[in-house]
Amino acid sequence: MNRSHSCTRRQFLGRSAAAAAAGVVLSRSTAKSADAPLPYFADRGWLVGCWTRPWAALDYREGFAAIAEAGFKYVGLTGAKTRTKRVIAVETTLEESAQVGEEAKKRGLAITNVYGGGVSLEKGPEGLRKLIDNCEAAGGWSVLLSGIGNEQTYEACCRTVAECCDYAIQKRIAVVLKPHGGTTGTGPQLRDAAARINRKNFTVMYDPGNIFFYSKGQIDPVEDVKAAAGLVTGVSVKDYLPPDNVALTPGTGKVDFPALFRQLRRGGFAHGPLMIEMVKPGDPAETLQEAKEAKRFVEQLVGAG
Repeated sequence: MNRSHSCTRRQFLGRSAAAAAAGVVLSRSTAKSADAPLPYFADRGWLVGCWTRPWAALDYREGFAAIAEAGFKYVGLTGAKTRTKRVIAVETTLEESAQVGEEAKKRGLAITNVYGGGVSLEKGPEGLRKLIDNCEAAGGWSVLLSGIGNEQTYEACCRTVAECCDYAIQKRIAVVLKPHGGTTGTGPQLRDAAARINRKNFTVMYDPGNIFFYSKGQIDPVEDVKAAAGLVTGVSVKDYLPPDNVALTPGTGKVDFPALFRQLRRGGFAHGPLMIEMVKPGDPAETLQEAKEAKRFVEQLVGAG
């Protein structure tokens, strides 16, 4: 990223904390409250949270209750026992989304990320705009993408995401990309997408487990993340064991988390969401215990808690 991009990023976020949330890229759009960072980028320190994925087979309220019982204050929305198999999806109504927000608030949970499954960017901006509307209704801080088209549609989908970023910033919502194989499955690919989309409310959530998983264990995230320096403002904390296991509690697999976070800090990652995505499967009591263990692991990793 060139010097002019870096300076713009510091101007956007530096008013709240010097060099905070490095990874927000230059925007050609404007926001009404440009002097204040979006909620997703505000410096609240390390936000150790949990996705709903470990409780995806249950009603999302049960997942929220377990996440709160484990001591988390931050939740990322993904799988749940609903008609869409997500807590919030494109097809979720605004009323349902607002109810999700109320249920989270009742349990003292802030919604950092809303992942509604694969959004059909090839069809244009409508789906992502609807997810952004639902995120706003729930009081969420960001929508999360797991990919940006295939090789044939990638450039057009990047333009669609940029258009939707302009829409999202009016609602003070970030658009977050997580590596998930395909055209945006590695650090260099994430950097290419960020350069093409070129919006200050577009950012990256790194996922070390996915880097190993989609490369079949051949790409080490500790090395790969170097290419994403300055882009990462959050981490989906997920581990990996060969040949294809990511359903394990962080700290028990192949990811060298201490080395990974040293690289992230060198790249400017100083605060933000650290969202535990998976833990060792078990019954509800076992899952709760594993979530608590994962929370302790991440807090020790970054000196939070």
